[in-house]
Amino acid sequence: MSDIKRREFMILLSAAAAAWPRAARAQQPDRVRRVGVLMAIADDLEGQARIAVFRQALQALGWSEGRNVQFIYRWSGGDVAHARQFAKELLDLRSDVILANSTPIAAAVRETTHTTPTVFVQVRDPVTAGVVQSLARPGGNLTGFTNFEPSMASKWLELVKAIAPNTSRVAYLFNPDTAPLLYASAVETTAPSLSIKPFAAEVRNADEMEGVIEQFAREPDGALLILPDLFTATNRRSIIALAARHGLPAVYPFRYFVASGGLMSYGIETLETYRQAASYVARVLKGENPGDLPVQAPTKYELVINLKTAKTFGLDLPQALLARADEVIE
Repeated sequence: MSDIKRREFMILLSAAAAAWPRAARAQQPDRVRRVGVLMAIADDLEGQARIAVFRQALQALGWSEGRNVQFIYRWSGGDVAHARQFAKELLDLRSDVILANSTPIAAAVRETTHTTPTVFVQVRDPVTAGVVQSLARPGGNLTGFTNFEPSMASKWLELVKAIAPNTSRVAYLFNPDTAPLLYASAVETTAPSLSIKPFAAEVRNADEMEGVIEQFAREPDGALLILPDLFTATNRRSIIALAARHGLPAVYPFRYFVASGGLMSYGIETLETYRQAASYVARVLKGENPGDLPVQAPTKYELVINLKTAKTFGLDLPQALLARADEVIE
């Protein structure tokens, strides 16, 4: 072999050797991505249903556990301090993206990291909460799906009157440490136009809640309005039991309250929100910047009535109201 041909052969051989590692890497599957899930409730069918819907939607988009994605779960309950602790744990475990539900949890993640991509669900007014810069262009590392506008308070109060026309007093229940106060403000503004006297039932623990509701129930023509809140979500069984014990008709923000025995709810389809969140998580896993994905508002609400509970309260619900319901639980 001539020197020229030998040099050409060595050049080709070197180029091929350099290409082999790249080809091998291209043939290997992508590394398994880690999806951190930080939520409030997990010990019941609602929490498990949310996770199931989220995982199924991700799988339909090409991300399945055991192949290219691993899920890391943390459940904070109604404790914001736990949310901060668990957010740090998810970062220490090198989550590629975090799914966070509720305003306090999203805020806790925001305080913990300004780099790890995060998709939030069920967050009210994320701009005011300091979670994103704007709805159209969130900026930073968070984006997601909002919850309710404050104007929803008018709808909830109207439903109180629809199920119990004699209602003249409404206690709206929330934890001031975790609930968005803009709902409380909206209730105070709207109630007088419906001839309702509002009562702020601020509670921070179960014992406090029992005492406040018991005291409120001593006077007639009262009803309860349960505001969307980490506290009310994690204590919903106790709230439903107290409403029944004291004969207080109650309107709740989500279907799962009614499925647990509550009287009536009007709110977003929570499971649909987690299905939508999966689409954003999938886009982030493929390299999109969450700060460029617009925050989306809910487009559909559902009215759910528990007819069995209504009968327990001795309520004769109008047929027009039953006809409007998306679901009647019997």
